[in-house]
Amino acid sequence: FSSAVAAGRAQVQQEPSAETTEGTGISINCSHPNIQPFEFIYWYRLFPGRGPALITVIQKDSKVLGDPLGRLWVAADRRSSRLWLARPRLGDAAVYYCALGD
Repeated sequence: FSSAVAAGRAQVQQEPSAETTEGTGISINCSHPNIQPFEFIYWYRLFPGRGPALITVIQKDSKVLGDPLGRLWVAADRRSSRLWLARPRLGDAAVYYCALGD
């Protein structure tokens, strides 16, 4: 299982790639140091040959995710967020990225 991550907009920064084995949890971090108070954090995943699929939208705190199974956290200062995939399956291999928007 391997997963690549990419920045959704110039306002966010992510590591270029992350890798894990099937069933082993992985965290994907996103830095958004210039986030504005009115902006939301969007997390997407992109499977080969398909358009981006929205995973979730969040502004603060954290939330449990059902597909992919895991959790999303936002730092108290909102300058970063972290997507944790609890038990990734081979079918979860995709590009995961975050973006900011109104």
